[in-house]
Parts: sequence; structure tokens; C-alpha cells
Amino acid sequence: MKDDALGHVVEMLGEPTWRYRDPAAWQELENELGVSLPMDFKEITDAYAPVMINNHLYLSHPATERWNLAERIRRTSHSWSQIEWDEGEPEGDPRVSLNNSDLLFGSPDGLIPICSTDRGESIFYAPQGALGQGSLFIENGEGEFFEYSVSFAKWLYLWLTGEEVTGPGGSAFYPGPVTLQDLPMTQDERPEKRSGPPRGM
Repeated sequence: MKDDALGHVVEMLGEPTWRYRDPAAWQELENELGVSLPMDFKEITDAYAPVMINNHLYLSHPATERWNLAERIRRTSHSWSQIEWDEGEPEGDPRVSLNNSDLLFGSPDGLIPICSTDRGESIFYAPQGALGQGSLFIENGEGEFFEYSVSFAKWLYLWLTGEEVTGPGGSAFYPGPVTLQDLPMTQDERPEKRSGPPRGM
């Protein structure tokens, strides 16, 4: 893995399970979106999802029936698209960075919802962010957007190490090993939590 951040994330999360790795599912999703999703995001998702990381962050996968990423992107994009913004809203308006007159969701020139937390935070990939290089926008659950010009792996690494990468006061640091819990694939399944290796934190 050439991306140091990706390597550090995998070290913290522990041995990948690769339960649902499926290039065809990613290709179908990207064809629908009209844009490629970040390689590191796909790598981490393939390695561990569907999963809850450190009690808060949910990752879905495009190859599963439950916790399906494609369906989540469609549903979430539709919900966000129904919002009528008043003048001066939202705070941290992504349209300024994206040089767009409309705030679009689920499209190459807008924001694509890729994961979320149970604290109400939404993580979006913006293909045209950072002057067309791609960036992440985090909505903190209170209508404020924050742009981070980092890779998904770098953002996740910073989040896991307690940096405020969901806006001011948004740190969610837990000392010790990272916890992971596979998301249930049936109504009756109750997956147990597991931990990554010790990380000296």
C-alpha cells in the first residue's frame, strides 16, 4: 500500500476480512454516479465493511443487500436534495468551493454521501473539491459544512487519533485499540465487537 495513511489505518484496524470484495459492484455504482470513488475509500470499505468503527462511524458496502452503499447514497442524496436553503445557508457553503450555483448531491459536480456517524455527522466526497483534485466535506449534524483537502484514509486516520475533523469540538477519540463491529446481515444476527491491535494511545 503506497499511501502511508492507508497503511496506518489498516495497522490500527487490524487484519482485513474482505467479506464482500466485489469489483463489479463498485463499477456498477460508479457508472450510476458518473464518477470514480477514491481508491483508498474503496480499499478500506472492501477490507472491513459493512462495519461500525469505534462505536460511531458506519461504513456500508455496494455488494451487500443490507447496509448497501449504493442504496444509501441514493436515499441520502435524495433527502439532502429536498432541503431548500435560505440565503446565507448553509454555513461553510460547499457551493463556494465547488464553484457551483446549486448545492447538488449524488452527482460528480456536487457532494456524494459516502459514510456517516451515529452522532449525526455526514461525510461527503466532492470530486470537484480542492480545485478539482477531490476533497471531503463533513456536515456536523447542525447544518455546518467543513471541507478537508485530504484523502479518505488520511481523514479516517486523523479521526481515529482524535483530531477534530468533523468541525470544531467534533473529536471522538478513544484510547486503546480501535473497536470494530460487523453490521448484522440478518435481523437475528448479533455480531460481537472485536478490537484492532494495541496502538499505544
